Amino acid sequence: MTDQAFAQADPEWVELIRLARDWFDGPLGQLMLKEEEKLLAEELGRFFGGYLVHYGPGSEAPPSAPQVQRNVRLGAPLPGVEIVCEEQAWPLSEHAADVVVLQHGLDFSLSPHGLLREAASSVRPGGHLLIVGINPWSSWGMRHLFSRGALRKARCISASRVGDWLNLLGFALEKRRYGCYRPPLASPAWQQRLAGWERVAGGWQSAGGGVYVLVARKMVVGLRPLRPARREPMGKLLPLPLAKVNRSATHPDTDKH
Repeated sequence: MTDQAFAQADPEWVELIRLARDWFDGPLGQLMLKEEEKLLAEELGRFFGGYLVHYGPGSEAPPSAPQVQRNVRLGAPLPGVEIVCEEQAWPLSEHAADVVVLQHGLDFSLSPHGLLREAASSVRPGGHLLIVGINPWSSWGMRHLFSRGALRKARCISASRVGDWLNLLGFALEKRRYGCYRPPLASPAWQQRLAGWERVAGGWQSAGGGVYVLVARKMVVGLRPLRPARREPMGKLLPLPLAKVNRSATHPDTDKH
């Protein structure tokens, strides 16, 4: 995939994804992706099926599910993306994927509702949708408020709000996990010193992690049984006269042809 945008792409959206990709390529973005990778690997390891679809601004190869046959990456026209598409125009049929992963897709989106609807439509009934987002109630969320770079543009939608959206779209939230408890400090030395805190806090799974992972399952809509028709009382059955059959009309004489 080339770095040149295709003609139909929204320039504002492409620029937003470029800025987000540059930030994730930096030290803080790499730290966040590294912690997310552990959480996603644990969750994706238990899924199986034909297709996993990944959407997100990161430049690195997305996490895969070992028991899923094919992993496909959708997104903006940037290197590493296999299928280029707009955030609200995925070239997938309904119920095409067994697993869909939105890794910071909602954080860096012009229309989070539209993107989530598109992703939800692509999941088959009984399949799973995984959403990774920046937790606004964390030190990373606070840094977002004072940042001047791409992180400033992140939406940082709370896990509870995304969970409500998923419920409206017919998904049942199975799991909510948190990670990246270390504060967003650019110093590698401090990050190394706080690595122990990451392990301890990760075991507690408190809601103060810098990122959250939501695992939701698409509910299977069953057939609603029809109520038996109400039986009205019937009157007496009376014999009806037999209709006379005109045999000459039903079996015309062949001599007349």
